[in-house]
Amino acid sequence: MKKTIIATALSAFITIAYAEEVKTVNAESLKETQATVKTESTEQKNEKATEQQATELKVEAKVEPKAEKVPVAVITEDMSFKGTVLVDQLESPWDMVWGADNNIWVTERQGKHISVVNPTTAERKVLYTFEKAFSAPPHQGLLGMALHPNFLKGKKEDYVYAYYTYSEQAEPKVSEYGRIVRLTYNAQEQKLADETVILDKLPAGDDHNAGRLVFGTDGKIYFSLGDNGYNQFGNSCKAIRSQDIPSVDEIANKDYDNYRGKIIRLNVDGSIPEDNPRINGIKSHVYAYGFRNPQGLVWAGDKLFNVDQGPGTDDEVNLITAGGNYGWPHIAGFQDDQAYSYVNYSKVENCDSAPMYDGTTIPKGVKAERQKETDAELENFKEPLKTFFTVPNSYNFNDPKCKGDYICWPTVATTSITYYPKDGKIKSFQNSLLVTGVKTGTLYRLPLDADAKQVQGEVITHFRTDNRYRMVLVSPDTTKVYVATDNAGYIMGKDSQPTKDMANQGAILVFEAK
Repeated sequence: MKKTIIATALSAFITIAYAEEVKTVNAESLKETQATVKTESTEQKNEKATEQQATELKVEAKVEPKAEKVPVAVITEDMSFKGTVLVDQLESPWDMVWGADNNIWVTERQGKHISVVNPTTAERKVLYTFEKAFSAPPHQGLLGMALHPNFLKGKKEDYVYAYYTYSEQAEPKVSEYGRIVRLTYNAQEQKLADETVILDKLPAGDDHNAGRLVFGTDGKIYFSLGDNGYNQFGNSCKAIRSQDIPSVDEIANKDYDNYRGKIIRLNVDGSIPEDNPRINGIKSHVYAYGFRNPQGLVWAGDKLFNVDQGPGTDDEVNLITAGGNYGWPHIAGFQDDQAYSYVNYSKVENCDSAPMYDGTTIPKGVKAERQKETDAELENFKEPLKTFFTVPNSYNFNDPKCKGDYICWPTVATTSITYYPKDGKIKSFQNSLLVTGVKTGTLYRLPLDADAKQVQGEVITHFRTDNRYRMVLVSPDTTKVYVATDNAGYIMGKDSQPTKDMANQGAILVFEAK
């Protein structure tokens, strides 16, 4: 089957028109190339309903290996990159890790699989399916994955760690919990087995589960948990818990409900590290807090970066420090009183019968108090390195093109982050953070200073397509950038019009420096 990435024709200069972020960027533009791609449309309106029908999709050859890949070029104006589709029809790929076996290890959220994809032949093999996981849109199912630092190094620590959401109900409608598990890999048989629970009964829900899982340079596991979409849409009457710190009794009873909106740090057996920070005098798994939906985590040397999705503005790129408070829900982005103020909708009178809150505009007839960002006094507050995007109070959140829908709001919905090394072979990418935007089908490059502590200059865009970018991965030789795409959803298309038509469903795209 002939495949292609349908790429936009960008001009050599891209204007990012978001108020204080209005900058002209010298971009490596992409020309449009087309080929036949079979797609299925679904009738979702927003990310919360992104895959209501995708849960029923039947991928006919989901375990069939592909004998070869058929590259179709996506040509940039400066001829720096070519793009191909490595594989498609995965069941909602969510995480990608490059293994010591030179395969790309993939989690498929909706399919509940861990798979490996050969980056040369595109052969795919399902290694394990989590039968106990509950998968449903938009953020439920199998999410993050990490390989043990000694994976396939002959030290008998060939472990794969993964996180999935689940329910204890006989006929579940929503995930109640999440768990981190460990599997053992048999390289000769190419099988995963011996699912062992490491940390259980973590809070989960139908939205904002975050779920990124990485090993630190210290051998500890770092894991991100979202706020579960509280204080908006179907969860409008649930109070956000991102600022709540667990008590001593809750930790002793393994009650992790207040881990929502946190980055946690744990030993490989799930226990609390002795050197974890004390927050409000209490030591727990909590490493940093005050997050909304932190779907991306990456180490650059000894520095930990993350991305966190904002409400209607201010997706964040953060440098994470032990015990740091990143502001949510009192502050989104910078503490600047620009286009965001906190509304605790759970305090609205007769909240259960009130109209839903979209996180930005208070419904007509509803009385609710707004708290200015500068009124919040937060201990150890950390501002972001960069936002996507900060806009003035005059910004119109009710663009008639989108009928007020979130797709036109000034966020890109950051979904992953990785680091491109200082000695990488793509010179223009060296010492940069790479961030995916699920609303825009765009890779964002953020150059860092020599110490990798600050973002230098403005955000540079790459690889625009009509897709929802879920995860980015750099090949070990640094010549290729891999991007995983969602199976269905809602995006701002390359023609600047909202669309539900995805160019490459459940795919891994490859962008290669020539």
